[in-house]
Amino acid sequence: MQSVPVAGDIPPARFGHTTTLVSSERVVLFGGATGDTGKYAITGDTFIFDLGSNKWSRMEPSGLPPTPRAAHGACCVDQLQLVIYGGATGGGSLASDDLYLLDLRQGPEQSQWMIVPVVGTTPGRRYGHVLAFQKPFLILHGGNTGTEPVDDVWCLNVEKAPFSWARLQINGAVPPARVYHSAASCSEGSAAGMMVVFGGRTNDGSPLADTWGLRKHRDGRWDWVQAPYKKTGQQPTSRYQHSSLFIGSKMVVIGGRTNEVNDILDTEIFDTETSDWIQLPPVRRFRHSSWMLGALVFVCGGFAHDNPGLPSDDLSCLDITEHLRPPEMPAVEIMSPEAMDTVGPLPGDRKSTPRTDIRLARQAVVAVDQDDFVRLVRKVSIDRLEEEGKRLASGPGPAKSMHRCMSVEGIHTLVVKHLLRPKDWTPPRDGSFQLRREQILALIDEVQVIFQEQPMVLKLRAPIKIYGDIHGQFSDLMRLFDLYGAPADGEGGDIESMDYLFLGDYVDRGAHSLEVLCLLLSLKIKYPDQIHIIRGNHEDLEINQVFGFRDECRMRLNEDPDDPNSVWRRFNQLFEWLPIAAVIEDRVLCLHGGIGCTLKTVAEMEALKRPLIVQQDVQTAEHQIIIDILWSDPTDNDGIMGITENPLRDPSRTGSIVKFGPDRVTQFLEANNLRLIVRAHECVMDGFERFASGHLITLFSATDYCGRHKNAGALLLVRRDLTVVPKLIYPVKRMQQTWVDGEEGLKKRPPTPPRRTGSQRRLSFE
Repeated sequence: MQSVPVAGDIPPARFGHTTTLVSSERVVLFGGATGDTGKYAITGDTFIFDLGSNKWSRMEPSGLPPTPRAAHGACCVDQLQLVIYGGATGGGSLASDDLYLLDLRQGPEQSQWMIVPVVGTTPGRRYGHVLAFQKPFLILHGGNTGTEPVDDVWCLNVEKAPFSWARLQINGAVPPARVYHSAASCSEGSAAGMMVVFGGRTNDGSPLADTWGLRKHRDGRWDWVQAPYKKTGQQPTSRYQHSSLFIGSKMVVIGGRTNEVNDILDTEIFDTETSDWIQLPPVRRFRHSSWMLGALVFVCGGFAHDNPGLPSDDLSCLDITEHLRPPEMPAVEIMSPEAMDTVGPLPGDRKSTPRTDIRLARQAVVAVDQDDFVRLVRKVSIDRLEEEGKRLASGPGPAKSMHRCMSVEGIHTLVVKHLLRPKDWTPPRDGSFQLRREQILALIDEVQVIFQEQPMVLKLRAPIKIYGDIHGQFSDLMRLFDLYGAPADGEGGDIESMDYLFLGDYVDRGAHSLEVLCLLLSLKIKYPDQIHIIRGNHEDLEINQVFGFRDECRMRLNEDPDDPNSVWRRFNQLFEWLPIAAVIEDRVLCLHGGIGCTLKTVAEMEALKRPLIVQQDVQTAEHQIIIDILWSDPTDNDGIMGITENPLRDPSRTGSIVKFGPDRVTQFLEANNLRLIVRAHECVMDGFERFASGHLITLFSATDYCGRHKNAGALLLVRRDLTVVPKLIYPVKRMQQTWVDGEEGLKKRPPTPPRRTGSQRRLSFE
């Protein structure tokens, strides 16, 4: 560990303070106690540290600052927003139960303290507790109330006003009451989404060495899970008044003490994936503070073990890079962990942080259906996929019959039961559909109410699985559910821990658009907050009357589509209420087509009104924005900039349907503080394809498009840490022909051909 040379207005030596990383460039220090043995003074001063210049500055925020305190809790709830709660004020007194917010979004000179208005019961006065943020929840645990350590947990949803604390009622095992423990939020691996606590001191004064993770289930339940330790190998050291931080899936435990104040405690790393502990050289501090930037651990102030009565003003740094490197992996490994690629920075982007980087896994998960139906799931280097990388940086320059008496309230349950059969669904031999007309209409009526209550642009959270075009190929949807998890409870399902987003084009060309639509809409009714469905260009009467959906409804439902009350017309009325886009974790924009030539902001999409009718004959600026969202494509490769014609989609050369270059992608992302666009709309040979230096991904989930392209299908898994993992399936023998078998329909509005060269796809994995 090396001392960091610092400049500026250096904070006096102290202990019991907090330092909080509030951006990739700044750290805020608050409070603590200064002075010498027996002459300590509690402080309420605030300093800011510039990581670029290693310079400290004293801050004088406006507003109502917290009273002086030590052993309080602090954490960053968002970029440049810091909260403080609790602490000791000296002489046996405790700080108030107010929650303080320091807002630095206008810069340190314009920063402001404020008290967060909270209604109802609070966690009360305490010290030596922990405070962590796991979006959108501020979580407080343990500490000492002035009489004894406690084991309670409280949370506050920062996205829901009026703000209120809620004490969590947790069933099952809970950590013993403790004080002076540590907590950190994990964003990767099996502990992703958990607040993980380590160590502390019990009621009888004994130091602890246990690790617990607090998690929230999708059904609203919270529980604790104790981390398993291996019986053999390195074991952690009991300690308190330490600190802990996460880098990836590894928790780093720094400093601390036992009841023997002169004991020197090693720095220890716990791998939450393997349950291994490893030891590093000791950081000889306790009652210090710490933060992490990359693989650098910074330790500020506190007491040294060899001089436990005199606090330090030293800032030191420990580089743990060598201890974080994963073992070398072979190019192809069955079910091996992925290595990660960070999406390159936007030109001029200097403010991205590790917390918000979008990373594409270097390996894609591929499922192979062999002749004997034994499925192999392997992970293949993305660079070895033949077609996927060719657009990137190329070119010059930069069933059973339904029960007929089902009530309206149970139709969606019935549909899920009979259609969500990933392992054994087969198409009906006679081509009929299992639902009657009146049942489908009732299903549409029920789900439309849900869509009408949702915004035009959905705000979603990770982890989430994203699906591209399906085009009535229900068997491909079942294969993806079978191999990579289905939106269901129980075996094979992951709906408790995963959201699902579908990017449109559910109908046309494939033979089972009714199955696709009825299942997805039923799942939307069953899981309205976890199943997300947005609109594609084929969710439009003018389009799906030509490419198969109208004929499917006519033949399989034995109806007249021109009847004003037909199922086909009612579906198209429903499509006018679908959301148009979604944003994941304020970083990833998902939509069907693209950003075209006129779309500039997410707000423009949010302002669109429903019911939304697509006008192919563009007359207004709003008409053009809608066409941009649903119909536009990226240019043919990264070397083609600006806006170009799209003759395959716009054969009449009206100029309304265009292609947009990587420069447009960069401009749009920068203007909207986004990092990635995920879109569908184009068949791509490997199921997904990168564009604009990886800042845009095209996703296509239907295999062997139109029965002639032999393309793979894919989904994207976006993990909690915003790692993007492609998961692929390859074509199998087709179960049924498409509705558009001839060339006339394709000539009228031909699909964009997949991007491939003359080489044939390799199906081997050696």
